[in-house]
Amino acid sequence: MGTRKFGSIGLVGLGLAGGILLSLGISAAAQRNQPLPLQELQQFANVFSAIKSSYIEPMSDKVLINDAIKGMFSDLDPHSVYLDPEAFKEMEQITQGGFGGLGIEIGSEDGMPKVIAPIEDTPAARAGILAGDLITEINGKPTKGMTLNEAVKLMRGAPKTSIELTIKREGKDKPLKFTIVRDLIKVRSVRSKMLPGNIAFVRISQFQETTVADLVKQLRALGEKGAPKGLVLDLRNDPGGLLDSAIGVSSAFLKPSDLVVATKGRVPSSNHQYFAKSAEGVSTLPAWTKKVPMVVLANIGSASASEIVTGALQDHKRAKVMGNRTFGKGSVQSVLPLSDDTGIKLTTARYYTPSGRSIQVTGIEPDITVDDTPQGNLFRLPREVDLKHHLLNSAVSNESADKEKEASKPKVEPKMFEFGGTDDFQLRQAVNYLEGRKVYKIEPGLVLAATKKPGASPDNAKPADKSGAAGKPATAEKKTEVKPQGGAHAPTAPPAVQKIERFRITPNGVIEVH
Repeated sequence: MGTRKFGSIGLVGLGLAGGILLSLGISAAAQRNQPLPLQELQQFANVFSAIKSSYIEPMSDKVLINDAIKGMFSDLDPHSVYLDPEAFKEMEQITQGGFGGLGIEIGSEDGMPKVIAPIEDTPAARAGILAGDLITEINGKPTKGMTLNEAVKLMRGAPKTSIELTIKREGKDKPLKFTIVRDLIKVRSVRSKMLPGNIAFVRISQFQETTVADLVKQLRALGEKGAPKGLVLDLRNDPGGLLDSAIGVSSAFLKPSDLVVATKGRVPSSNHQYFAKSAEGVSTLPAWTKKVPMVVLANIGSASASEIVTGALQDHKRAKVMGNRTFGKGSVQSVLPLSDDTGIKLTTARYYTPSGRSIQVTGIEPDITVDDTPQGNLFRLPREVDLKHHLLNSAVSNESADKEKEASKPKVEPKMFEFGGTDDFQLRQAVNYLEGRKVYKIEPGLVLAATKKPGASPDNAKPADKSGAAGKPATAEKKTEVKPQGGAHAPTAPPAVQKIERFRITPNGVIEVH
C-alpha cells in the first residue's frame, strides 16, 4: 500500500477504531491562572455577529456555536473530536456493547468512504463486505466528495430496513452490489473454544464494559476439565475500547501488582501508572492462567487497548507475540461531558508499556513475524501514521513507515479466512509454537513455487529462522525465484531446511530440546 492520506475514522455502527476512553473530570478551569485571550474572543464574537446578521441564509445560534466547536478540533489529532448528541449517544452504546447499523468501521480515501473492517457476526460481515472495499454508491447515490458524517447518516436506519451499497474492490473489474439489512448490532466481546491438543483459544474483538467479566467466565469454562497445555489470545483486528478493560484483561494473566501501562500528559492528572488488579473475579481465576505457555496473536488492526495488553504481556515475558506489527495508537482519550447529551473526546496523554516504550506510530513489533495467510498479508489497512494530524514519535519517521507498507504488498492474492477457523494460518503457527513444532512465516513467492510443485504443501514453504522460533523477530531470507511453468524454467522447490528446532512445554514455559 503506497502513501495515502486517510480521513478521520467514522462511526457506522462502528467498533470505535482504536479508542482508549477514560472518563476523566478535566476542569475547564485548568487554565484559570492564565488570562483569557480577550482580543481573540472579541474577534470571534465579531465573526459570529457578522454571520448571524448578514449571511445569505439564516443561521441559528446553536448551529453556529456547534460548528465553531467542531472547527477547534479540525487541526488536532484524529482521535480528538466534538461529540454532538448523536455521536455522544453512539459512543455510549459502543462501549456498552450494542448499537444500531451495518457493523462496519469506515475511513475516507480519495473522497469516498472506505471499509476499514467489518465487525464479526454483523450484517455487513455476513453479506461479504471486506476490509479495503471502497463504497462508491449508497442506495444509488454517488459518494464521491461526501463527508464521512453524510455517509454515516445515509447508512444508518431502523433495524430490519435494507440498504444497497455499491462497492469497488481491488482486483475486481466491475463494481459489486450488496443489499444489507440493518440490525441492532450487539458485539460479542469474547469468544473461546478448546483446540485439538488441549490448547485453549480466546478471541477478544473489542474492549467493552463486560469484557473482563466475560473473559473470566470463559477461562473458568476452558479449565473445567483440567489446565490447558497452552493458550492463544487472539487480539487481531481488535480496534480497542476501554482502558479499564485492557487492564483487567492483562490482570488475568499477569502477577498481582505487575505494571500494565503508564500514561504521561501535560497536566498532572494525566500522569498515572496502572497495575494488575483483582477486580471482576480475576482473583478467583485458576492458577494456570498465570503460568500456562501463551501466544498473543496481533496484526495491523490491533489498536489502542489491544496494544496495551500486547505490550504488557510482551514486556513481562508472559507471552510470545506472533503476527504483524500493530496499528500504533499510543495516545489516551479523555471524555469530558459538556451537557447531558454532548461532550468532547480529547487526547490528553501518551501511554507507555511497562518497559517505557512509546508505541505511538511504531506499534508493537511481534516476537515472531507471521503473515496473515499462506499467500501473504491480507489486511492492508491504514495505520496511525496514515491518519491526518497524527501525533509524532521522535523515534520513527513517516518515510520509514511508508517504505515498510510498500514492502508488505503481497505478490499472490491472499484468501479471506475466519479468525479461529480451520483456515486460520496464523493460529496454526501459534499452535505449532506451543507444541514445539516449526513456525512458518510464509513469503508469497515461495508459496507460489511450493504449491505448483506436485504434492508440496504451503506449510513447507518457509520456516521461521532460529531467532524467530526462539521468540525474536524472524529475519528475511532470499526468496526462490518464481519462473513460468514448463521446461527448464519450471519453479523449483525451496531449499531444504537443514536444522529442525524442537521445543517442549514445561510448567516453566517452552524450552528448546537439543
